[in-house]
Amino acid sequence: MKVHILHTGKVLIDRALAYKERSPHPAPYTGWLRGKKNKMWVPVSSYLIEHPKGLILVDTGWHEEMRLNQKKHLGNFAYSMYKGELLEGDSIAEQLHSLGVKSKDLDFVILSHMHSDHVSGLKHVQNAKKILTSEIEWNSAQKKLGYIKSMWDNISIDTFKLTDIPYGPYKKGYDLFGDRTLYLVYTPGHSDGMISILVKMKNGWLLLASDVGYSERSWKEMILPGITTNRKAAYHSLKWLKGFSEKKDCVGIVTNHDPEIKSTIIE
Repeated sequence: MKVHILHTGKVLIDRALAYKERSPHPAPYTGWLRGKKNKMWVPVSSYLIEHPKGLILVDTGWHEEMRLNQKKHLGNFAYSMYKGELLEGDSIAEQLHSLGVKSKDLDFVILSHMHSDHVSGLKHVQNAKKILTSEIEWNSAQKKLGYIKSMWDNISIDTFKLTDIPYGPYKKGYDLFGDRTLYLVYTPGHSDGMISILVKMKNGWLLLASDVGYSERSWKEMILPGITTNRKAAYHSLKWLKGFSEKKDCVGIVTNHDPEIKSTIIE
């Protein structure tokens, strides 16, 4: 088993989007009417998993259109809240090419959830054999604010129903290969159907925790993300993350936007 951590751009956000804060401002996570001192750059990550039974990409980072016309790609509302950056060579298409991987070689593209910084680059990998997200997340993305549907226009996306698994705050998710080596773990709160990815490595479990927290600080200090659709569920998911980090068979936790986590390969 091999996991490539790929930084597929970065995003400038208000710190309150990463770490929920009490403020007289009604919505500090938007960054509206807040100064530059409150802004922070964080990576936008994707993960390529080389599994004995297939090649799996988790999330897709920014699309190359972000270099040309961010406002058009994100829409006015999202563009007013955050800005992205995607250097040459950093898109998922470019990074897969450098690894000798074509999108049609991907057995699965797993979408942890469908916020823009996780699905923006989806059209770069639309020729993957299967693109998959949770049924709950898919349904939310069709109905709720906070999603940019143009990012998956005309792309075939499959969904999975939650089943009982041994891990997670609700012990719900999906055993991708049915062999207990890679679980899609239901970790809701930041979005209704968000999942984390639990990968069986040689010496234990590696947890790709998406946006359950923004960094190690999140679960050590129990600070929720600034945006939650269900605060109680978000807290429950973060509490599970904290507990899992203390287990002997946890070899690491990787959150999507942690500036301390660098592009690397974990074996």
